[in-house]
Amino acid sequence: MSRQGRFITFEGIDGSGKSTQARLLAEHLREGGQDVVLTREPGGSPGAEDIRKLVLEGAQDRWSPETELLLFTAARRDHLERVIDPALERGAIVICDRYVDSTRMYQGIARGHQREQVDALHDLMVKRNPDLTLLIDMEPKRGLDRALGRGGDEERFESFGEGLQARIRQGFLDLAEEFADRIVVVDGNRQIEDIAGEIRALVTKTLA
Repeated sequence: MSRQGRFITFEGIDGSGKSTQARLLAEHLREGGQDVVLTREPGGSPGAEDIRKLVLEGAQDRWSPETELLLFTAARRDHLERVIDPALERGAIVICDRYVDSTRMYQGIARGHQREQVDALHDLMVKRNPDLTLLIDMEPKRGLDRALGRGGDEERFESFGEGLQARIRQGFLDLAEEFADRIVVVDGNRQIEDIAGEIRALVTKTLA
């Protein structure tokens, strides 16, 4: 557990709605008087945002799986030092859109079977684990359609197609069993407000 604050992460396949739910939770907690930091990965700090552009844009083969993993880890370390740890130390609630579980999926399973290396780098260079992870589960095709419908330049991983999304989804569900003490699966195939209501209840329980 965090020493003072609480660290909550959102995970899920591309287009699952996790970013929307992270924002709604942050707004709800702020309305209740909480000090909340809403952030994201890759990114969240100036240096990490620079790395985000490198890993999310460009051709599929822009980076080898090994180089990609090192870039994500470097971004996370900078994010931790400059944003996450300072906020937790002052007692804030940090809500992060993606964290190490996404790296376990996208780089650890889907991109070169590097799960062992992901965990080793996390234990060595990051160490910080969430207090609660909300996994927004959604059918891969629906999520991919929504993700591609957004447009923009950050579609490098979406371009790998529905097959990758299906593998990632199953990997996240397996991860929820592995880390059952902190990962809660939330059905994302519902109305936004219904999902948000369940999340508020889960977070209230965690904060209590």
